[in-house]
Amino acid sequence: MKHGHLSTKDLADFIRERATIEEAYSRSMTKLAKSASNYTQLGTFAPVWDVFKTSTEKLASCHLDLVRRLQELIKEVHKYGDEQIKVYKKTKEDVSGTLEAVQNIQSITQALQKSKENYNTKCVEQERLKKEGATQREVDKAAVKSKKATDTYKLYVEKYAAFKSDFEQKMTETAQKFQDIEETHLLRMKEIIESLSNTIKEIHLQIGEVHEEFINNMTNTTVESLIQKFAESKGTGKERPGPIEFEECNTSSAVEGIKPRKRKPFGLSGIMKKEKDTESVECPDADSVVSRLISRTNSYGNIVKHYNLMKLMYKPYKVPARHYLSDRGCSTSMT
Repeated sequence: MKHGHLSTKDLADFIRERATIEEAYSRSMTKLAKSASNYTQLGTFAPVWDVFKTSTEKLASCHLDLVRRLQELIKEVHKYGDEQIKVYKKTKEDVSGTLEAVQNIQSITQALQKSKENYNTKCVEQERLKKEGATQREVDKAAVKSKKATDTYKLYVEKYAAFKSDFEQKMTETAQKFQDIEETHLLRMKEIIESLSNTIKEIHLQIGEVHEEFINNMTNTTVESLIQKFAESKGTGKERPGPIEFEECNTSSAVEGIKPRKRKPFGLSGIMKKEKDTESVECPDADSVVSRLISRTNSYGNIVKHYNLMKLMYKPYKVPARHYLSDRGCSTSMT
């Protein structure tokens, strides 16, 4: 009974170790499935990695399902172990009478053996005295001891018979009870092992289906289909573009949308012409002309170019100093 309980505990430990191995394998397969996504997704072989990833994820799921079932089976084994302890305690109380019968038969057997040896010794002693011609008193004394030994020996024989009958009855009942317990124990252990086997078998069938699916997927993944997928993902269309022909420029439609542009003449003469023939004109100085030039230009290069041009045009004109004395500017026109 003690060994039966130890066997139950060892079986639970064995299943737990198997579950640990399956869990580690499932984690490794999950990690492998994730790594498939990190492989190059370029080229015509890229879709094959999706097949590998899907198949590996399903295998990891199968092994994880096995872990879950094994953990449930471990709980079942522990539950049976607790029930087993209760049965053993109850059985120990029920067979306490058998233990007493065993102790009695052992004691009576030893006493019977001693009384038998004593009886034989006394009988031999009595016969020896008779043959040696001992006195009648010695012979009678030996006969009394021999008779006493004979009575004791017969008493133990009778007691042994009674204890033997009680021992055999109780021992038979107890042995039958022990056998029933062991048969129940072995049947329960076999049921657990059968459940373990069926669980592993079901998972292996699922794994086989995953492998079969993988084989079919790889069979269906032909060279033509891989190239076709690549062409569809990278192609620019199924229709070929037609030839490009020369098109003449339509100037009439292009000109209609354009508004005529008036060009403004630029130069010092233009500036001076507006102010000429007035009785009193404001004398343009270099700073004012430069300011006008800056406002009409958009870049530094144009400013420099027009400024240099202005200096060349402005140089021949000499403005007398008296024209700058008036508060309102020059009072006479330039000559």
